[in-house]
Amino acid sequence: MIDPDARWLAAAACLAERARPLSRPNPAVGAILVKDGVVVGRGWTGTGGRPHAEAQAIDQAGEAARGATLYVTLEPCAHQSERGPACADLLAEAGIGRAVIGVQDPDPRTAGEGFARLAAAGVDVTLADSGVCSDSLAGYLMRKRQDRPFVTLKLALTADGFIARKDGSSRWITGEAARAHAHRERARSDAILVGGGTLRADAPRLDVRLPGLEERSPRRFVLTRGAPPEGWTALSDPPEIAGIDAQYLMVEGGAEVSEAFLSASLVDRLLIYRAPVEFGDGIAAFRNPGPAGVPAGWRLADRRALGSDTVEVYTPAEAQGA
Repeated sequence: MIDPDARWLAAAACLAERARPLSRPNPAVGAILVKDGVVVGRGWTGTGGRPHAEAQAIDQAGEAARGATLYVTLEPCAHQSERGPACADLLAEAGIGRAVIGVQDPDPRTAGEGFARLAAAGVDVTLADSGVCSDSLAGYLMRKRQDRPFVTLKLALTADGFIARKDGSSRWITGEAARAHAHRERARSDAILVGGGTLRADAPRLDVRLPGLEERSPRRFVLTRGAPPEGWTALSDPPEIAGIDAQYLMVEGGAEVSEAFLSASLVDRLLIYRAPVEFGDGIAAFRNPGPAGVPAGWRLADRRALGSDTVEVYTPAEAQGA
C-alpha cells in the first residue's frame, strides 16, 4: 500500500510542475491542504514568484484550513518580504494541524526556521525528505547549492548512435511525437543553449511551438567566442553558465558542445531521443559511448515510446548510489 503522505507529496510535486519555469527567480512549489481525506485548498507558485503556493492554498481553503494537513514540496518561507508575508506565519495563523514537507529550504533566510515557527505554533511538522519533491525542485536546489542552473543535455540519435550524416544533413531524425516532446521539455526550461556551429548551420529558433505554451519559450544562449546575433547571448565556455539567471538550462548543441559540457561535469540529466533508423556512418553523438550508447557513469532512469521513436532519460549513476 502506498504511504498516504508520499502520495499527497507526489500530487503536490505535480502541481509544482505548473509553475516551472515561470516562477523564476523563486522555486516552483506545490502545496495541498487536506482535511478528512478531502482536498480543501491547493496552489502553486505564481508567475514571477508570487503568490506563493501555500498562500494560494490557504486562500482557497478559507476556514477549512483550520486543523487541515499541509503537503508542500519545499519548507515554507520564514523571511518577511516587501512582496508578501512569510508563509510559515500565514500557515500558523490559519491554524493548520499538521505539515508534511518534502524538502528543507537551503536558503539561509528560511533553512530550518520555517519548521521552527510552525512547531512553535503547535503544528505537527514532518520532514519527508522526498526524492519526488527534490526532483521537482532540481533547478532551485542546484542554483542554491552549486550556484548554477540544472543542466539537461538533449540529443536526437539514430539507432546506431549518430546525430547527423558526415555532411551535417538529416536535420530531422525523429518523428513528430518526439519533436513535440522536445518542445515540452523546452517549455520546462528558462534558458536554452547551442553551439556556434549549430547556430550558423541551422539557424534554430529554439522556441516552444506547442499551442498554449508559446510564452514559455526559453532565453537563448550560444557557446561561441564571436558576437552573437540579435536575441542571443554569447557564452565563451561552459562554466560561464553560472552567470545565467536561470534554474533550468537545456543544451541542444551538437557533438562538440555535448563533449564540452560532459567534460566539464556540467550535465545533470541526459535526454536522448532515439529513432529506428541507421546511418552506418556519420557524426557520433558521444566520443566514447558505453554498451547503452551513452558515456560511462550514467544510469537509465526512464524510457518510453513516442510514436516510432523512444525517449530515454539518464541520470548520474553516483547520484543514485551506484
